[in-house]
Amino acid sequence: MTVTIKDVAARAGVSPKTVSRVLNGEAYVRDAVREAVLGAIEALSYRPNVFARSLSSARSYLIGLFLDDPTWSGYAAAMQRGALHRCRERHYHLVVELVDIDKPGFEDEMLASIAALHLDGVILTAPVCRHDGLLSRLEAARLPYVRVSPGENPLRSAAVDIDETRAASDITRHLIALGHRDIAFIEGIPTHAATPKRRAGFEAAMHEAGLPVDPRRIVGGDFTVGGGRVAGEALLSSSDVPSAIFASNDDMALGAMAVASQRGIAVPEQLSIAGFDDSYSARIAWPTITTIRQPIMEMAATAVDILVDRQYRETMQDPTWSRVLPHELILRESTAPAPARPFR
Repeated sequence: MTVTIKDVAARAGVSPKTVSRVLNGEAYVRDAVREAVLGAIEALSYRPNVFARSLSSARSYLIGLFLDDPTWSGYAAAMQRGALHRCRERHYHLVVELVDIDKPGFEDEMLASIAALHLDGVILTAPVCRHDGLLSRLEAARLPYVRVSPGENPLRSAAVDIDETRAASDITRHLIALGHRDIAFIEGIPTHAATPKRRAGFEAAMHEAGLPVDPRRIVGGDFTVGGGRVAGEALLSSSDVPSAIFASNDDMALGAMAVASQRGIAVPEQLSIAGFDDSYSARIAWPTITTIRQPIMEMAATAVDILVDRQYRETMQDPTWSRVLPHELILRESTAPAPARPFR
């Protein structure tokens, strides 16, 4: 037989209204009561009728995740997994949409999708979350949104982020501690908020150690493996190569590592390479890649938690809900002490 909300209420010893409040993520439910309700839901394998809930509350229980990431990078995949798992836990459903902010009329297309799906809120990742025109239209429509790694206008809405600058400094300091003095840096896409922050962190650590930042050692990239290969060719094609490369994400680190392998440069014995994100590819590459763990799945889950909270929906884009999550330096096989003599 179908399990109903009344069955859950009876097992938990509460009213159906209290069960509904727990399902809706509302505040002011005592922890013990919430745990009893969640325990009853799990024991009875209760699955809310999303259609019936949307009819009764004028809500769809759908959250949208919007990504401008045509290569479907490890970052995008982790963001989707984190949001999906938390939506399931909160009895919501996730809708994932790929957008192109450079496409004419992208705002109209995106807003039409939101209206057609009757989304209760949206998660915006970079660079979508930096599009001022889109944010203004979402605000005019009174649609709750949460930005992930927005990089600017911190008081505009709730956001989930890490300290990008400090994280980049941490991994640069690690390379310096290994004895590296000639360190190259591969930048990301200029329109992404993380790009200038990671460069600022790299340069701050170099200056802190009294090391010069050679403009020839800073190469543009695009957060893809292909972009990392192009940057790697630029850095490793001459006889004067750096002893270490810090790439702004793991995919570009992989690309640079592939170029090193093709040119017979041993990683990490002759060249150390570090990345950023701690993507799946960084863990399965050989050698495995030293990187910064950006808690992407946790960031996505936190964005979902904010969106489903009734208080946030009522106050709209209240920035006091913003969260900065901790990052972690992950040491693996792609970095080692600087060689006694540079590779030639």
